[in-house]
Amino acid sequence: MSKTNNNKLKTLWEILLVSTRLGFTSFGGPVAHLGYFHEEYVRRRKWMDEKGYADLVALCQFLPGPASSQVGIGIGVMRGGVLGGMTSFLGFTLPSVIALIIFASVLHTFNVENAGWINGLKIVAVVVVAHAILGMAQKLTPDVQRRTIALLALVITLLWQTTYTQIGVILLGGIVGFLIYKQQTSQEDEPLITHFPISRRLGYISLALFFGFLFLLPVLRNLTSIEWIALFDSFYRSGSLVFGGGHVVLPLLEQEFVPTGWLTEEEFLAGYGAAQAVPGPLFTFAAYIGAVINGWQGGLLATFAIFFPAFLLILGTLPFWDELRSNHRIRAALLGVNAAVVGILISAFYDPIWTSSIFAPIDFALAAVLFTMLVYWKLPPWVVVISGAIGGTLISYF
Repeated sequence: MSKTNNNKLKTLWEILLVSTRLGFTSFGGPVAHLGYFHEEYVRRRKWMDEKGYADLVALCQFLPGPASSQVGIGIGVMRGGVLGGMTSFLGFTLPSVIALIIFASVLHTFNVENAGWINGLKIVAVVVVAHAILGMAQKLTPDVQRRTIALLALVITLLWQTTYTQIGVILLGGIVGFLIYKQQTSQEDEPLITHFPISRRLGYISLALFFGFLFLLPVLRNLTSIEWIALFDSFYRSGSLVFGGGHVVLPLLEQEFVPTGWLTEEEFLAGYGAAQAVPGPLFTFAAYIGAVINGWQGGLLATFAIFFPAFLLILGTLPFWDELRSNHRIRAALLGVNAAVVGILISAFYDPIWTSSIFAPIDFALAAVLFTMLVYWKLPPWVVVISGAIGGTLISYF
């Protein structure tokens, strides 16, 4: 084996070890993940400089999909090419995927959907999403115009609860954002100084695949009755249309799988609560859903389908990031999209999360305690999850 191949294998092995350790230890959601990445990849290992990391984070926040996972993929790509990106993704993602597939198996094997601790996990979901909404609303709706966009998105998605409504609201938010902010977005960003080892040709191919799957999968789904194509379409579309972080995927997945009868509201919310207890990206919640529907094979299919668009987008846009980030029209539209996302998330907070979790004053009391633990006492999410499970068990005896 040549020295070059040895060096490539050594680099890939290093990426795998570092990303897997982060996959086992990165609790706290996407913002915390970016902090872990910065500490490990920029400060400790110096795989990239501060400016390059900031540019990569900006790109991933600009794109739909799981921002922290896309940053991890991008770092892997810059370190080891496309294989490095795949390796980084696998290391960071598989620990939580395996944990949630096991949880889904336990849930079905022992038929514990109505156990007290499961109800406690559903209340944890209330707390976590409420916290996410507060943070996102402060950042993404700082003025009256964007708060109005969020309000309209909330009202529309509450009154017409379909997946296509959510997609339409996102598009409408982008149009309104463009009309309002097209003259206000600044041009102060510096040119991108990091060189990515991806050709424009690969970028074009990746973007073509992204849009090709997005439009062709629904057609195939309607023409056939193959279940795995339907599953792949639902997860791929959810992963393609999420702006604003992992919590925003909740309403899309809920609309795709609960009304269709693939899983119950209780199963959905129990899994969402459990997803807070594991490290890594929240998008791995899809592994739980897939495993509930079709065992571990379904879990792996769901994981691949929901992250595949993120991978295609990061490979497709890295070569063109300079042009995208300087386009004030795109940036203006994104301001409206992000505001609409806040409204969609508030709608999902009410239904299904609140309506399926808070039934009595004691449920609300537990939610208040857990919220205080998470937001004001700054306790780790896994402590809040365990406390919720214990609290739900105690409530079941009253």
